[in-house]
Amino acid sequence: MTIIRLKYIQKVRDRYGRYRLYFRRPGFQSVRLPDPATPEFFQAYQEALARSTTQQTAPVPKTLAHLINAWMQSGRFKALGASTQINYRRLLLSIQKAPYADDYVDQFQTVHLRRFVEEFADRPAAANHRIKLFRMLFEHAVDDGWRTDNPATPLKRLKEKQDGAESWSDEHIRQFEDRWPSGSVPRLALALLLYTGQRRSDVVRMGPRHIRGDLIEVTQQKTGAALLIPIHAALQIELYRHMTTPTFLARQNGEAFTANGFYMRFKAWRSEAGLPDGLSPHGLRKAAARRLAEAGCSPHQIAAITGHATLAEVQRYTRAVDQEKLAREAIQILTKNDVIYS
Repeated sequence: MTIIRLKYIQKVRDRYGRYRLYFRRPGFQSVRLPDPATPEFFQAYQEALARSTTQQTAPVPKTLAHLINAWMQSGRFKALGASTQINYRRLLLSIQKAPYADDYVDQFQTVHLRRFVEEFADRPAAANHRIKLFRMLFEHAVDDGWRTDNPATPLKRLKEKQDGAESWSDEHIRQFEDRWPSGSVPRLALALLLYTGQRRSDVVRMGPRHIRGDLIEVTQQKTGAALLIPIHAALQIELYRHMTTPTFLARQNGEAFTANGFYMRFKAWRSEAGLPDGLSPHGLRKAAARRLAEAGCSPHQIAAITGHATLAEVQRYTRAVDQEKLAREAIQILTKNDVIYS
């Protein structure tokens, strides 16, 4: 019998890069096992298996690993969007493999969580994702009476050096349009992303049934926000040619794209247009916000299109506003109001 066939064995790498083996059976306390090359390993495994077999009514230990399981089964987690659940689950399962996942929830302090987060200091976005998850996990622990306070609340987010997806410039947009003429699926994809300001997960679901006169109805998959967005004239031209399928964006067989499938296809269209790899569908959402800001729209008006929940998020998306253009306009306004003395 080889180790890989033994039930409930999990291989975990610690922060120093060393691998350790644990006996982990749902509903029971995890047990660290000796080196499998030693004679003590099999005996320890048999003892752990026997204890878990005879103690079927044992209470679930209130460890971080079990808190993660409890939260993923909760109504609050299930109310999240499908894509958000997938992303959160991936990170949560990685946390469950960490050595500290076997520690009891009521023993965690802020200083402990800060150390775990600092392991990702070279990747601020990853560190901030973990801070967010720790806050939600321990909030669930408080709600379920596992502890009386949330030790993740005082954690401070790390400053992220990058602004995420690169915003498309007007030159990028023109180059894409030059390659893909009006009436093509790539041109329709660009128009939907640029003139609705929505995520690709929402764009791939849009179809004729969502048209309400001169508006397009959107219920965002990630946030659940319900929006009615006026249809831009350039978008109307493209939509008019794609009203015969259940979704505007359809594959050659007529079926709708998945969000990930659309992303891969869009990358191919972008490459064929000779544009750099850093440009993504999400960058067009940023470009939409940028264009609205350059047109003089207020943060509230921009949020009414993009569906952002806070004005801080809108400001983060409009950092790529054409500073030179706005500065020239500001000086022109100032000049008109100045009295020039000779």
